[in-house]
Amino acid sequence: MADQFIAATGTAGSAYSGLAVSARRKTLPGPLWLRVLLGAIIPLAVLGIWQLIVSLGLIPSYRLPSPASVVLAGVDLANRGLLFSSIAISVQRVLIGFVAGSLVGLVAASAVGLSRVVSSLLAPTLGALRAVPSLAWVPLLGLYLGINEDSKVALIAIGAFFPVYTTVSAALRHVDPQLVEAGRAYGYTGTRLLGLVQLPAVVPSVISSLRLALAQSWLFLVAAELLASALGLGHLLVDSQNNGRIDRLFLVIILLGVFGKVTDALVGLLERYLLRRWGS
Repeated sequence: MADQFIAATGTAGSAYSGLAVSARRKTLPGPLWLRVLLGAIIPLAVLGIWQLIVSLGLIPSYRLPSPASVVLAGVDLANRGLLFSSIAISVQRVLIGFVAGSLVGLVAASAVGLSRVVSSLLAPTLGALRAVPSLAWVPLLGLYLGINEDSKVALIAIGAFFPVYTTVSAALRHVDPQLVEAGRAYGYTGTRLLGLVQLPAVVPSVISSLRLALAQSWLFLVAAELLASALGLGHLLVDSQNNGRIDRLFLVIILLGVFGKVTDALVGLLERYLLRRWGS
């Protein structure tokens, strides 16, 4: 039945198929080596300018450490067993919080986007909660969940929830009604209609929301690790600031950027799979 519906509706509707093809073309501008080369130009240029500024003494070392000193700071932390343990616990917190928040956000978005009653009931409250700054949640989560992993993961999940909820709920409100009627004609209702027709029709919006949620998860990580954390990149960032270790500050910022990009690339792999599955 599902295969018949996909064949009859042109995978997920002609409008969505066009979006899928367009998205594939934009995400695949050329060979892999060319994309890697183009992506490396700006980081290498920044590194060169950074080294030039340090070599000319334009900015004192206590304000701008050399690239070599940042690398040495990383080696020192690795030798002391702090670097890899901090990376591991932070990545674990981000991934758990991201998955939990995204799943809850997808459920809430489906309910709000497809039901006017649920939208009227929940949308105003969720809209108000979305405006609450991340640091405002820290003392409340510490009070109710304690100073442990639960409170940290919960804060990251909050950060991941709202991009998915906001983006997907808005997209579901604009799914082609003819596509929905075609699904109902094939006997799909409720969760089957949602899973086989409505969500596939908004895959680009789902992927965009996941990328935003992942970025938010890394942003909320630093706030989460303020909760009396003894390990993690966020804790290392704050500890380096308190101790005046600007070389470690730069190291942590670079690591956050690198791991943010790596995890975003993993979402990109999911995007390719979904576009192959639901695209034309």
